[in-house]
Amino acid sequence: MAGDLIYAFRITRLPLLDAGGANIGRLDDIVVVPGHAGSAPRVVGFTATSQRRRIFVNAGRVAELGIDGARLRSWDIDLNPFKVKKGERLLGRDVIDRKVGVEFVSDVALRERSDSRSGGWEVAQVRLAKRTALRRRPSHRLVDWREVAHLFAATTEMAAEAARLHDMHPTDVAAVVRSLPIAQRRQLAEAMDDDRLADVLEELPESEQVGLIEGLDMERLLDVLDEMEVDDLADLLAEMPGEQRTRILDAMDDEDAAMMRRLLSYEEGTAGGLMTPEIIILGPTDTVAEALAQIRDPEWMVSIAAQVFICRPPYKSPTGKYLGVVHFQRLLREPPSMELGNCLETEPTITPDISDREVAESLASYNMLAIGVCDESGRLLGAITVDDVLDRTLPAGWRQRRRQATPVR
Repeated sequence: MAGDLIYAFRITRLPLLDAGGANIGRLDDIVVVPGHAGSAPRVVGFTATSQRRRIFVNAGRVAELGIDGARLRSWDIDLNPFKVKKGERLLGRDVIDRKVGVEFVSDVALRERSDSRSGGWEVAQVRLAKRTALRRRPSHRLVDWREVAHLFAATTEMAAEAARLHDMHPTDVAAVVRSLPIAQRRQLAEAMDDDRLADVLEELPESEQVGLIEGLDMERLLDVLDEMEVDDLADLLAEMPGEQRTRILDAMDDEDAAMMRRLLSYEEGTAGGLMTPEIIILGPTDTVAEALAQIRDPEWMVSIAAQVFICRPPYKSPTGKYLGVVHFQRLLREPPSMELGNCLETEPTITPDISDREVAESLASYNMLAIGVCDESGRLLGAITVDDVLDRTLPAGWRQRRRQATPVR
């Protein structure tokens, strides 16, 4: 419907807002890639000017796109300079003003994606204009994107393959990647979006992850690693040669690098090597409404979003004293204004030095989706989810055997 459309010309004049609504820049252009066969070109992000730099804002990090601006899901922003990747097009630079027969593209209309797990936007229609000697103003007409599909077509075979694989489950994409020769694997990795490549890496054994990213330059590599789950990233870094790992850690943000070094300090096969510090942590005076707002964020994994951990400040790992947990179902039963300290549950926690098997036994004994990891002083270091325990305790090569038994559709 026309009312659901938002036009590129309008978007590129919007302010860029942080999660709190503060203006931190301005959108300049829209980055799109081809869809898979028969699907509309999709928006992968936006270029923006912030702090006098031209940067890239991943579409997945935009919570809301409206007349007030593009509001981010968090306060984090990547200030690295924007570079166009293979297969990407900028609507303002590469599509708008392009000639189509006797007409030219005057604008591109986007709509929200309804058939994708990740949401976002896609190209819906293209506005074509025509000037004549008898008219001072050009005439306009809207056409479906399919009528001008050549404007968005993939430029390489691997860009087309990346588009075809985009809406498949990462597990199935990983199976496709493993079936390719190493050179083609790397070409496909080069053509994938950062977040998509991160998802696929998490579905591959660490040794194969290292080979897949070998050809990426440092800037691109850091962008991809930034999209990975923290515990998966720690496993990947542990698999790398020491010199490569050091270079990556030195290039990271200081806070992120410190967190990764802390995770890498735990021995393999222990709870510390399994845990993630990226969990939902709030204080006892925060409310049920605030907890539900955190859980709604689609960036959280299901197993992480199933509960909120309650601690004394500070609220980043390692936290103040750990107090307890509030599960999602309990949050749904309580009034929004209730303080979390009034609906706490006390559940067992573990220390970072216990074995993987002991972690699995604790989760199974208490029927938990995630278990908190605390130090000797009772400070919360992170949590371990049941899916990570299964991944670690299943026999080596289980992913490959499952894919051989289950054809990719």
